[in-house]
Amino acid sequence: MSPVARRMVQLLVLTLVQAAILFISAGTLLWGPGWLYVGLYVLLLVIASVVFLPGHADVVAERSKGTAGGKSWDVRLTRAQAIPTLAILAVGGLSARFDWTPPMPWAVRACGIALFISGYAVVLWAMGTNTYFSEVVRIQTERGHRVVTDGPYRIVRHPGYVGMLASALGSVGVLDAPWSLVPWVAYAALVVTRTALEDRTLSAELPGYAGYAARTRYRLVPGIW
Repeated sequence: MSPVARRMVQLLVLTLVQAAILFISAGTLLWGPGWLYVGLYVLLLVIASVVFLPGHADVVAERSKGTAGGKSWDVRLTRAQAIPTLAILAVGGLSARFDWTPPMPWAVRACGIALFISGYAVVLWAMGTNTYFSEVVRIQTERGHRVVTDGPYRIVRHPGYVGMLASALGSVGVLDAPWSLVPWVAYAALVVTRTALEDRTLSAELPGYAGYAARTRYRLVPGIW
């Protein structure tokens, strides 16, 4: 199986897992926000496949490797991140089943949809700019790994994580589930930890990264951190 085909299968499986968590936790298939989430997710995957995949087979192949070759600490963090990520969906379904909260205002839900989409777009922008964009932290010496400073990397050092955080936060609005903010906070804490450790690793092992970090001061949020 080609790396691109393998990656597509991985994403298909992930989509099915997410859908199962959503509707099993909700206890019904008749749940609008759950279908909205799945629909948006699939739509974004289709758009990415049409627009992104044809010209970026190299980064798709890299991401299809999963956690293979990653730093041991990052493999553990990556697996730990899956827990709150999926918990956001499970809490959303449980919230709908047991009516934990009244419906959120449509303006808030619209903002959530916009954040979900824009966060995904930022991740694609980072992937399109950085051919070394991997699932885990690993110095890709076999591919001539170098520091990337273009595109969103001019603004912050880890734009991919920014997009992931934004998209996950947007899913709270998409699912109409304020209680999903609780696992999102746990997810954000893990991402911040991972960012700090990745920065330390890249500064020590990737030539030129320390200088780039000195020029591009902020990791995730301009003016803050």
